Amino acid sequence: MCSAALLVLGIAAAPKIHGQAAPTQEWASGISVEASQQLFSTMCALDAAGFDADESTLAEMPSRLALRGELLKLQGPATVALRQFYRDHALADSGETLSRYITFALVVGPPPTFQYQGNADFLPPDVASLEGFQKLLVAFYSEAHLDIRWAQIKPEYNRAIARYQSPVRRIVTVSNGYLREILKPVQGRTFTVEVEPLVGNRTNFRNFGDHYAIVVGTGAQLPVDDIQHAYLHFMLDTLPLRYRKQVEGKSALLNIAARAPRLPTEYRTDFLSFTDECLIKAVELRLRRLTPEKLEAALAENDQSGFILVRPFVAQLQKFEKAEPAMTYYFPDIVAGVDVSAELKRLQNFTFAPFQEASAPAQTASVREAQPAELDRQLADGDHQIALKDAAAASATFGKILEKYPNEPRAVYGLAIASILSGDADRAKELFEQLVDALGSTASGPANSGGTSDPTILAWSHVYLGRIHDLEDERDEALIEYRVALAINGSPENARVAAQRGLDSAYKPRASENGKESEKP
Repeated sequence: MCSAALLVLGIAAAPKIHGQAAPTQEWASGISVEASQQLFSTMCALDAAGFDADESTLAEMPSRLALRGELLKLQGPATVALRQFYRDHALADSGETLSRYITFALVVGPPPTFQYQGNADFLPPDVASLEGFQKLLVAFYSEAHLDIRWAQIKPEYNRAIARYQSPVRRIVTVSNGYLREILKPVQGRTFTVEVEPLVGNRTNFRNFGDHYAIVVGTGAQLPVDDIQHAYLHFMLDTLPLRYRKQVEGKSALLNIAARAPRLPTEYRTDFLSFTDECLIKAVELRLRRLTPEKLEAALAENDQSGFILVRPFVAQLQKFEKAEPAMTYYFPDIVAGVDVSAELKRLQNFTFAPFQEASAPAQTASVREAQPAELDRQLADGDHQIALKDAAAASATFGKILEKYPNEPRAVYGLAIASILSGDADRAKELFEQLVDALGSTASGPANSGGTSDPTILAWSHVYLGRIHDLEDERDEALIEYRVALAINGSPENARVAAQRGLDSAYKPRASENGKESEKP
């Protein structure tokens, strides 16, 4: 489904994420592999609360496995209160539950106080949904004597850190060498690989302003590709913003990409993020040094999924490899080298791959059957009309869908976006409120911050309501909407960025070059 049509980009100032840790392995400015006491203590709390950890990943850490068993048997007032808190805030998806606590660990300071770093008004949404946990962790840290336990367990963490040194060093060296970039201390940007065995085979990637962190486990297979992707975000995220005018000059291509059923929602109307992701994918392909046959297969797959800029970016990167400037300076040439007319012609009659649902439990089969191919096709048509900014056609398409599928959230959302495009703010507000009432009632946890059947639509509905309130000079109501959007579990990163920007300052449409408003709420 189409996401925010007009995303306001920006990330609030955020706390430093490095913590008091086992010896940090750092070999480039701001790049490190470490294990922090904040994350260790948070995971110990989850252990004691009964979090369903994958103990198979602790095979090479017997002391940590034994500690988990001890914490599960621990008794005491702080532990009892902690377990109740965990039960009250647990989500159906254990991975989403873990994700919240990891974010918390990345924004608090060292024990025993675990004070939030930076301005508490700008806490990430995951942390806001765990209000009260910080005080419980302080009490649990003392009751469980985690300072002593950390000292005992630290050698195993050091060995786990050492295991990541060579792979991460290689990622940094190869990536920086390819991009011809040198990180300088004055830049004040950090990239941290946080090693924590209890996260199992999951990886959790976060960035708070200029501080990037990926939390990894200690399984047999190191998540090298995930670290590579996260590091390229660290290196390249600023470029589309720095050269925004040049990038937006190619935005007509998003009208084509938005037709792809498999293109993730967050990229359908956010051309800067779309460009950034395509550039990262293109660099990854060049770093893999694929044979011509395998490269063409990978490019075809990206085209099929809607990442249509990957192909022209790969062609431009081949020129970059023969040039001399660093990527920071060469990026405008890469953008300029994209021939929009040629790409539009190439993709004019292109058939994208159909939407493919992720595997789901058997009990959801009836739900999938209730969403026939006809509905998906009609929704895709409406999305395409939104991308073309054809409000009348989109309104007709989504209206027709709702006649046959009343209250279908994706159709209601599409109709709301079409209302924005046509300038009918009252109708858009009514539809967004309808979505909030319907989807919000299915969310679990405080303040509707738990899981929902479609957190993307729910989060963006709150963001748009906040923007509408801002334009109506109802700042208090707008702030409420932005805060709720930030607290929704599973919301896409661009919705969180938009909500955070809304908290930082009231939304104002950006004027286009001809003096008319180029953005609506």
